[in-house]
Amino acid sequence: MRRAADVAPALLVAALGLSREFTLDLPSRLVVAPLSFYVAVHLLSAAALWWRRTRPAESSLVIAFLSLLTPTYASLVSAYSVAAHAPRHRWLMFAHPVTWAVGAGAWVVPNLAGPGLIVIAGLLGLYLGTRRSLGQALAERERELLTEKVRADQRTRLASEMHDVVTHRLNLMILHAGALRMAAQDDGTRHAAEELRTAACQALAETRDLVGVLRSGRAARIPDVLPDRLSRLVADSALEVTLTEHGDADTVSPAVRRTMYRVVQESLTNVHKHAPGAHTEITIHSGPSTVRAVIRNTRPSTAPGLALPGTGSGLLGLRGRVEMVGGTLTAGPTDDGGFEVDAVLPAFVPT
Repeated sequence: MRRAADVAPALLVAALGLSREFTLDLPSRLVVAPLSFYVAVHLLSAAALWWRRTRPAESSLVIAFLSLLTPTYASLVSAYSVAAHAPRHRWLMFAHPVTWAVGAGAWVVPNLAGPGLIVIAGLLGLYLGTRRSLGQALAERERELLTEKVRADQRTRLASEMHDVVTHRLNLMILHAGALRMAAQDDGTRHAAEELRTAACQALAETRDLVGVLRSGRAARIPDVLPDRLSRLVADSALEVTLTEHGDADTVSPAVRRTMYRVVQESLTNVHKHAPGAHTEITIHSGPSTVRAVIRNTRPSTAPGLALPGTGSGLLGLRGRVEMVGGTLTAGPTDDGGFEVDAVLPAFVPT
């Protein structure tokens, strides 16, 4: 069907051109030549229409040049095509009425019907091309809205699953930790149970916030991570940790502070999972243009008999979070059998 739509205009303009040459007496020509020359020009210009969709600029230039030799009806189709199908080359539609007028010797024989028809064809192509572009833009927007609706439905289902599964387990942890604290006979057990209950309450609150974001689909305002919260994270980790901070963390962008906090948090979680009993050193450098967080732990001193289950995607997600704010993250084992995480972030990103 597409091939027929390309062949039909070429055959039509070739027939009109040949009929014009054989039936009309044209006294004025820019180029004086035998009849066979003009016939060849019409056939070449009709053949050039074959590329009016795939190479509209080149096809239009060839036809405009051939119209200087003798006016060809291919100029009508070419002006329409370049205006309708080639937005970047629409200016070429104005070349066709000029070359037609020059090729017809319009200054000698007043004949403005041809250029006028070419202008009308170009304006028609411009109108239809613009209308088609608007239709495509509207269709694309409709697809985007439909996709967003599907994603919103998926977010709602995911939020429901998270609420049913995760919050149920966290509530059980809180209840059991509270019962353990009440039934414990020694202070150490009661203190550990209270820390477990507090951590579970914090996790439950954060999970509910995330579920709310998933259900609403709107970006929620995430509270800033203040510099002293990092020291509280280290204190609550129940690990042997040395925290060293250089520079002024107050000058760091809130988004960078949140990312740095998550880097340290995920690293300490990995130490819990894979290196029980290891000593961990955390060094934070807060400079005027960059922030660097280095978390290095030694070889585990005990066998990971109580190691927590992991999926192996924590570092991948952490690297994605760091790259989202324009930073870099490297992680790998050290020569002494430990592990090191090194994150470099810009000091400021828009919030």
